[in-house]
Amino acid sequence: MSKTIDFTRISMDSPENTAPASVDIYAVLSILLVAIMWGATNPFIKRGSIGYNELKADSKLGQLWLEVRFLITRWQYLLPLVINQLGSIVYVLTLQRTELSLTVPMANSLTFVFTAITARLLGERQSGWKIYCGMTLVILGTVICGLDKML
Repeated sequence: MSKTIDFTRISMDSPENTAPASVDIYAVLSILLVAIMWGATNPFIKRGSIGYNELKADSKLGQLWLEVRFLITRWQYLLPLVINQLGSIVYVLTLQRTELSLTVPMANSLTFVFTAITARLLGERQSGWKIYCGMTLVILGTVICGLDKML
């Protein structure tokens, strides 16, 4: 007995056959949460690693040990790093539910906005109007990207 396969009945998932994922409030809030978790922790990670560059040892292995010990014993570095990595978990979960072409540019670009805002709140000097102009353009681009997916 020979079996025949009817290839006309087999459905292949292709970009033409799949419906685009809708942009819902969950997607937007997830992307914002990722951007906040990544962006807001960057200045804290930077602050928590102050003193790292002054570490000096006699050997490469000794240097590695000093650097690792320095970082893992500082809660000021570890806490924001853990929050940042939890943001990566939220990012992967968000990618499962939303379109890649929406999530990646929005999360990555808004990360810079939240980094700049957090750094400013912590008292870091910024170069004035250029930062705010860049933040405005990033937000405008993010809105345009989101509107394109919704329409």
